[in-house]
Amino acid sequence: MSDTFNEGITCEFLDDCDIVWDRPDSLLDTRLHYCPGCGHSVVHRLLMEVVDELGIRDRTIGIAPVGCSVFAYNYLNIDMQQAAHGRATAVATGIKRVRPDRIVFTYQGDGDLAAIGTGETIHTVNRGENIVIIFINNGIYGMTGGQMAPTTLPGVKTSTTTSGRDVSIHGHPLKIAEMLALLPGAYYVTRTSVISANHVRKTKKALLKAFKYQMEGKGGVSFVEVVSNCPAGWKMTPVDSNKWLETNVFDNFPLGDIKLPVKD
Repeated sequence: MSDTFNEGITCEFLDDCDIVWDRPDSLLDTRLHYCPGCGHSVVHRLLMEVVDELGIRDRTIGIAPVGCSVFAYNYLNIDMQQAAHGRATAVATGIKRVRPDRIVFTYQGDGDLAAIGTGETIHTVNRGENIVIIFINNGIYGMTGGQMAPTTLPGVKTSTTTSGRDVSIHGHPLKIAEMLALLPGAYYVTRTSVISANHVRKTKKALLKAFKYQMEGKGGVSFVEVVSNCPAGWKMTPVDSNKWLETNVFDNFPLGDIKLPVKD
C-alpha cells in the first residue's frame, strides 16, 4: 500500500520521495480567492517560503493597508497589523522602533503606496528605517473600481481615464523604485515579476536578500517592487495580461536591481 505525501505526490516509500512541491507552513491551508492569473497569490507563497526558510515566523510582523493587499490577513499565518490606506510604512516604523527585535515588512499596492501613501513612503525610506517594503505594482486600483493609479501607463483606459491616460493632463507614470533609490536611506532596491518560473525564482531571491539585510541590521529600507498584472482590472485574460506585461509594462518599468548595498 502506497503512502500519499503532500497533496498528490505518491510514493511506495516516503524516504524515496523527491519533494517537488509543498505548501509553506506559514501559508494557511485555505483557498486563495484572488482573480485567476493575479500575481498576489504567487507573491504570498514566495513570501511565506522565505519566512519559513529563515526560521523567523515567530518574530515576523506584516502590515497591509487597504486594497487587494488587505486580504493577506486571510492567508499569511504570521502576526499581521492593518493600516489605514497609505499608512503602512508609518505603522511599520512605529512597530519596528518599539520592537526592534521583530522582522517587519509592509505589503502594498500601487494605489496605496504610490498615491495615497506617497508621503509616508518617501519619508520612511529617507529615514532609513530597517524594514522591508514589498510593492505590488499592477498599474491600477484593482479593488476599488479600476481607477487610474500613479503607475498607469500613458494611453491606458481606466474607469477614471475612459479615453486613456493623457500625460498632458494626468502626468507621467511614477517610477517609484528609481525615485526611492536616490534617497540615502534606501539600502536595497530592486524590481522583479512573477509571470514565469524564471521570474518567480528571481523574486524569491530578492525577497530573501531583503529579509536577510533586515535581520543583519545593516540599516536602511529594502524595497522589492513586483511588477504584476490585474486581469480583472485590465479586462484581459490571464494569458493576455502576461503578454501585455512583457510587451508594454516592462519597457516602462524595467526589471532588475536598481540599488545594491555598498560593500564593506
